[in-house]
Amino acid sequence: MTSVTLPLQPSNSASELIVDGWFYEEEKMLPASSMKDDVTSENWQELYSTSLSPGQRFSLKVEEVLLNGKSEFQDIIVFKSSHYGNVLVLDGCIQVSERDEFSYQEMITHIPMFANRCPKRVLIIGGGDGGVLREVLKHSSVEKVDMVEIDQMVVEVAKLYFRGSTATSFTDPRVTLRFEDAARYVRELPGDVKYDCIICDSSDPVGPAASLFTPEFYQNMFNALTPGGVIATQGECQWQYLDLISNVLRTCRDIFPTVKYAYTTVPTYPSGQIGFIVGSKDAELDPAVPSRGVPGDMKLRYYTSDMHRAAFVLPAFAARRIGSSSLSSLPKPPTQE
Repeated sequence: MTSVTLPLQPSNSASELIVDGWFYEEEKMLPASSMKDDVTSENWQELYSTSLSPGQRFSLKVEEVLLNGKSEFQDIIVFKSSHYGNVLVLDGCIQVSERDEFSYQEMITHIPMFANRCPKRVLIIGGGDGGVLREVLKHSSVEKVDMVEIDQMVVEVAKLYFRGSTATSFTDPRVTLRFEDAARYVRELPGDVKYDCIICDSSDPVGPAASLFTPEFYQNMFNALTPGGVIATQGECQWQYLDLISNVLRTCRDIFPTVKYAYTTVPTYPSGQIGFIVGSKDAELDPAVPSRGVPGDMKLRYYTSDMHRAAFVLPAFAARRIGSSSLSSLPKPPTQE
């Protein structure tokens, strides 16, 4: 194991998660019975705290463990994989692999950024690996980016092990990097500070990211937007968390005039997919439709205007459960006699 000088506490998680040269990530699935309709800020943490036998796991071949330690907030592992480059793992869950990270970073960023007509001021919540920041700064209209990450060690680890992929833009003069609780940051934001886009690149709704999935947090993001502002938040996987997604969308529809669910494919994420909750403060602005085309000099590997629109077209089982812009075109289920 390569030694580093980062101020991390020791951890044995690598020996527990890496067996015979393979990293194993067990998928944590929540039971439908735990998903309540009367979701409040007070019971949100309890709602997400259920842990069951996952019933599935995902694995990657490990060539070398580069880092294994604990920050103030979470367990951190970085390993070099045989086919996916360096991989960042937080509390046992894969966050980034160098091979497929662009599909997530580009879609969670460019869907809200291109939905907005002219994004100048952007707030990034989480995203300590730097990938969302890299993508936001590709927009020439951007004048200022505030990035709020609770765990400084994630940024430092990214600078060390992902400096050639995601962690390329931390020194841009347009960026102000803050290490603090993002839920408190948006709650205490001065009334004259507004953002054209807010992108919440959080981990799963447990541990340090739990407060980023509450109704209060979504309300505070709404308050922090300009009149035509757009948000996008990490929205979990429709194959595993459909009830959770439905509850979050129900909460957001009480706050935002326009809220939709989109998704993308990421091989190293649970079931190979991840979704986004996308909301607009302007009822006339449809976030599923790009407001602008992609400039010819913007180098992208996944996002296109067509992919933007297609991301909101859900399979029938998901559209019926959580709603979709294409819901009206779906055949109705047969009537039960």
